[in-house]
Amino acid sequence: MTTCRNVTLLGGTLRVMFRRLRSPWARAVAPIVAGIFFFAVLFGVTWVFADQATDNRKREIRSGDYTFRVGPVDDIAELVKRDGPILYPDLRDTTYQRTIVVDHVGDEPARGWQVYYAYPADRGPDCLVTHVKGSRDFVDCDERTLPVEALHRPSDARPVVENRTSLLIDLRAP
Repeated sequence: MTTCRNVTLLGGTLRVMFRRLRSPWARAVAPIVAGIFFFAVLFGVTWVFADQATDNRKREIRSGDYTFRVGPVDDIAELVKRDGPILYPDLRDTTYQRTIVVDHVGDEPARGWQVYYAYPADRGPDCLVTHVKGSRDFVDCDERTLPVEALHRPSDARPVVENRTSLLIDLRAP
């Protein structure tokens, strides 16, 4: 161990620092200020890492986010036949402008699927419809009773039957 001014290099730094701090108040406050500074730097570094990690996720595009799995075609076709078309709240965001209606016609579960927006074809998205239970009819904002075929057909959503067993809604459709 090398000594310099009666201070060893191992552990001597604190002795030199506290030798400079002569008053009891300075010796009490210095470690507290050093601790606050340490945690502020630690918080700042953590914040930067978290910000970078979050920023990278925002730019990541996952193609799987644009499909919605409704369920087995046999079960969903039977449900539509018994209770009428199925209304799904907005699958993209919370504005409810893209609330969809899934309908099925015909006897073959793998064919005959159609998707509609939940507003009349002659109105805008602010006129949402409600389903008349147990029927294929809907009531719009003007209290008109409309068949499912009178709803707006979307250009950016379509039904997809996967392997003749599962019904998906493709929300990327052009």
